[in-house]
Amino acid sequence: MFVPRILTIVTMSALVCGASSFAQAQAAPKGAKATPAKPAAAAKPAPAPAAAASGSAEPTLIGQFGTWGAYVATPNGKKVCFALAKPSSSKTNPPGRPRDPAYAFISTRPAEKVVNEVSIMIGYQLKPGSESALEVGGARYAMYTQGDGLWIKNAAEEERMVDALRKAADVTVKGVSAKGTETTDTFALKGLAQALDRLAQDCRR
Repeated sequence: MFVPRILTIVTMSALVCGASSFAQAQAAPKGAKATPAKPAAAAKPAPAPAAAASGSAEPTLIGQFGTWGAYVATPNGKKVCFALAKPSSSKTNPPGRPRDPAYAFISTRPAEKVVNEVSIMIGYQLKPGSESALEVGGARYAMYTQGDGLWIKNAAEEERMVDALRKAADVTVKGVSAKGTETTDTFALKGLAQALDRLAQDCRR
């Protein structure tokens, strides 16, 4: 189910300490698998180990803007706001290779002073040590990879990347799986700017 998947992701994200990135957990159809938090390679402190989640963290959809949903949750009493979308198109090379669904997140966690952090859950285990790319508005941003997660490699570029995401029609994310499969996911960006504006309002409360 889609909502339990979001709930798991948001609950795990709230357990990451300091200014670290999204801690992810994806529920596959036949079980669950954890995605590690953003590594310190992106010039942010390494996260503390995640503990068992407690309390209610069920995300609430506060608005749907195009393909982007705006969600708010409060796992463990800490507010998390995020925009989420699935790809409008996905391709693999070789064609037809199986994978889990991919998701794009832009999250804000006021307690950690994290604003508009971009992350991609790619839907498969990435090739260890590989570098993926996010292409938007004619620019290409290197993405650090770990497990099935992608985060911007140079944190200083994130604000500029989010600004480009607000203005462009779509964004393309490319990756390589541990088995060597190349993937290209395209996310439509119509409605993203409105979703982020709505979240900025709710996250101030």
